[in-house]
Amino acid sequence: YGADAIPREGLLQIVLFIGWLELFVMRDVAGTGEFVGDFRNMPLGIDFGWDTFSEEQKFQKRAIELNQGRAAMMGILGLAVHDKLGGSLPIVGDL
Repeated sequence: YGADAIPREGLLQIVLFIGWLELFVMRDVAGTGEFVGDFRNMPLGIDFGWDTFSEEQKFQKRAIELNQGRAAMMGILGLAVHDKLGGSLPIVGDL
């Protein structure tokens, strides 16, 4: 379990891949991002149509993304609490 479960070569692959992403993909080269985290200048040339949305649609989509992130954090917190409770709960049953 833990860090010992991943072979040294596998851990090196993970670190090198994340480093490659940080250096070559996830960056704002031209400084033209509309907001923090705007990485649309990917070298892969993928366009998801962000420029076709109105300002109101962009604001709504950013708000939706934030809410989904918050829901994911609450889900992970729920899983952690569920794991630590152990025993039996009236609604869930044996854990």
